[in-house]
Amino acid sequence: MRPLLVVFKRIHKPPVYASRPRCLSSCASSGLSPLRDDALILGSSRELVQRLGSQVEVRTAFISEEEEGVLLRELEPGLKKKRYEFDHWDDAIHGYRETERVRWGAACEEVLNRVRSVAFPEGSPLLGPVHILDLDKTGYIKPHIDSVKFCGNTIAGLSLLSDSIMRLVKEDASNEWLDLLLPRRSLYILRDQARYNFTHEILKDEESVFSGQRVPRQRRISVICRNLPG
Repeated sequence: MRPLLVVFKRIHKPPVYASRPRCLSSCASSGLSPLRDDALILGSSRELVQRLGSQVEVRTAFISEEEEGVLLRELEPGLKKKRYEFDHWDDAIHGYRETERVRWGAACEEVLNRVRSVAFPEGSPLLGPVHILDLDKTGYIKPHIDSVKFCGNTIAGLSLLSDSIMRLVKEDASNEWLDLLLPRRSLYILRDQARYNFTHEILKDEESVFSGQRVPRQRRISVICRNLPG
């Protein structure tokens, strides 16, 4: 069953970046040029970054180039049969193709098991189908919160083909926000408050700027695992 989304309109553009808690050790595995004194997570305040520190995580180079290729070879035949859509059923996504997948080849299953082992507690009941979201270069994901009826407190996603920026904005206080730099082949994890008290979105290519540096958005495929409601 497709997770229900609650969509929010952006009230204003967040202010200048404030905190730099985690340094990007290497950009070699992504399409990014090396950045001086860069970070994976920036926020509206150091206090917010520290408060959500255990609930927001980005792991660069989580999969290798070869593993990305294995995933793409398994996904592309099915995705090519679909058209990019520009009118999502609940207006949350623009310029996308999506599918769900239960069965995987052995190499892909090994990658997904690694995702599950680092993102979810042992024995945590997981949502069976893995969600695949293919964003066109002109596509983007609008601010939304996944419904608690269908999803648990954790989401974990692999980013294939392109670097991108995910923005989190507090639902009832739009001046509190985090920007996450998601390099190609990285894994992001959102838990608890970051999952349900903050909207999340993937920025448009023309808005894709992180710490003052342009981060070009190409076609992006995300491979997303979720757990079931507790």
